[in-house]
Amino acid sequence: MSEQNMRGRIHTHSISLRWNDFDRYGHVTNSAYIEIAQQARLAFAQEFFESQGYEFVVFVRRIEADYVRPVLPNTQAVTVDTQVIHLGNTSFTTRQEIKDAQGSVCCVIDCVQVTVDKRTASPRAITSQELGILARAYTTLDGDDELGQA
Repeated sequence: MSEQNMRGRIHTHSISLRWNDFDRYGHVTNSAYIEIAQQARLAFAQEFFESQGYEFVVFVRRIEADYVRPVLPNTQAVTVDTQVIHLGNTSFTTRQEIKDAQGSVCCVIDCVQVTVDKRTASPRAITSQELGILARAYTTLDGDDELGQA
């Protein structure tokens, strides 16, 4: 079971771990972190786009994972905090922190996503409505405070 909410500029989503998320050493596998992050991004899109009647089609252009510490078997569910750290004309970047039962950050995932025209399967500009929704989860990093640049 998962729960979702918006806490300031961070979208929080809880994901139950499955037995096959763990390797033979009792750690969550590297590929499971990517799947967990994707599940949280889908929850973000569902809550902020699809539930409001927006069809928001994106594809992952780039994904980067920084494995900070292992998630151990004593964690039955992880918490994923998602925030938007960059907004461009056709793309945006999310940063996700995957946390264990103690609230320790175990993995940080940055993901560049490109908005796509469903008919042509080509990149398209982010609409002003979409930009407004994404801006609600936008957090500036290192002085990058321009929306819609790049």
